[in-house]
Order: sequence, then C-alpha cells, then structure tokens
Amino acid sequence: MAGGARLMAERIFVCASGEVAEGGKGVRFPVQVHGEAATGFVVRRGGKAYGYLNRCAHVPTELDWFKGEFFESSGLYIMCQTHGAIYTPETGECVGGPCKGGRLQAIAVEEDNNGIYWHPSDKITA
Repeated sequence: MAGGARLMAERIFVCASGEVAEGGKGVRFPVQVHGEAATGFVVRRGGKAYGYLNRCAHVPTELDWFKGEFFESSGLYIMCQTHGAIYTPETGECVGGPCKGGRLQAIAVEEDNNGIYWHPSDKITA
C-alpha cells in the first residue's frame, strides 16, 4: 500500500460519539505537526463531526476558551478565544475577525459504531 493510502487507512479513536454535543462542547486530542506536539479537536454541527488542528489561522494559538469550549454563545461558529476570529464548523473558513478568508487546518474524521476517529496525514500525525 502506498504511503498516502496507508495513512488514510489508519484511524485513531478520539471519543464516544455522545461526548461531542451539537454546537456545544468538543473533544481535544493529541497530534504531532511536523514532529511537534499539538492538539486537534472534534466538534459537531448539523449532526456531523468535524475535526481541525487546534490552531487559529491568524496567530498559531489554541482556539478553545476552556478545554473543549470552541463554539461562541449561539453554537453556530467556532471562535478563537484570543482574537475573536469566527470560523464555520463545516468548512473551517474564517468568516469574521483578523483572519477573514483564512482557514483552519482540517483533520479527517469519521464516525461509526458510536465512536469518532481521526486519520493521520502527511502533516498531522499521531
């Protein structure tokens, strides 16, 4: 199997599906970015799980207000606790704030058997 195919086939358990609330608390998980420790996170919007690197597109700082708190008060947008940048959960696109037009780094996630899993890539690994 080629390197890219092998990486997509690998999946790593994040949490039980019920731990990620619609427009509410997300779950953080450890990742490596080019060999350096970082965190990823998964949130739910429209019944679907989305995964991203926990790093603002404006300045590389973690997004969550408190551990796992990624959404602003309406539960519609992911919001950076430092700069107030807002992102759509479905695409990771910054739609307001200092990085408008920027984008969060997506992490491929899947949900099955009542669990959420993430897939390493060439850039983001376990």
